[in-house]
Amino acid sequence: MKYFKMIFILALMTAVIPGCSRKAHADGYVTQAEEIPVVKVNPELDKIDRVFEKMGTRFKEEVKISDKEVFLSDLKTVLEEEKKYNPNDVPLYYLIDKKHNIGENYVPDGLVKLTDKTDYNFWREDLSLRPDAESALRVMARAAKNDGITLLVSSTYRSYEYQKKLFQRWVDIDGLEEAERESARAGTSQHQLGLAIDFGSIDDSFAETKMGKWMYENAASFGWSLSFPKNYEDITGYRWESWHFRFVGVPACNFQKKYFNDVQQYMFEFIDAWKNDVGAGV
Repeated sequence: MKYFKMIFILALMTAVIPGCSRKAHADGYVTQAEEIPVVKVNPELDKIDRVFEKMGTRFKEEVKISDKEVFLSDLKTVLEEEKKYNPNDVPLYYLIDKKHNIGENYVPDGLVKLTDKTDYNFWREDLSLRPDAESALRVMARAAKNDGITLLVSSTYRSYEYQKKLFQRWVDIDGLEEAERESARAGTSQHQLGLAIDFGSIDDSFAETKMGKWMYENAASFGWSLSFPKNYEDITGYRWESWHFRFVGVPACNFQKKYFNDVQQYMFEFIDAWKNDVGAGV
């Protein structure tokens, strides 16, 4: 009889319930162990840190990402927005600056010549923009007109050769060192993308005009971002240009303001580094 009792007890102690695990205690009892949840780590959160570390010293001082998951969600929204634009042309957020040259052969796809002065004004007859930029300009110009402001477009797309001659002109006038502060070398100008516009007088006085003040208050709501803000020459490579705006789309303008101290160059540098980072298989 004792033999059968021992067999029964051993059977109870070693029984396994399907799908569950058991844990033996020192007192001889066996209890079901609690399931430990598996935490999945999103490698893209590590990618944010990795890309952030590639940025410059001032970037790291001024750009703060308090919630990486929210930042990642916002970033993906912006990158998805970029896909809505012409896939046959360079991306809307294409990084072009003193270190990133687009080359002499690039011409924007389907340039639209400015011919209709219904919504905005222009002095020259040889101005053109990428179609998406021209459409966005027209929407913004109509809003400005409703506020009693007529936008004046002074400079738009510039070819590689045109920019080459323009840069040399400033070298001849001001010397090389000063020209580097206010004019781009051929292949490095936002104007070659067909996405940038110089408005009004193209000088510092623009900031104090009714047009300039309206642009500062409203341009971002229509997807236009100031490219070269005041006190950021060490970041952008150019002195303050109160008249120079680039079309980047409304989501990117909001993203720039929320995370990048409203500095376009910071945002584009981060996005460029993000796209080109392949660490950890992301």
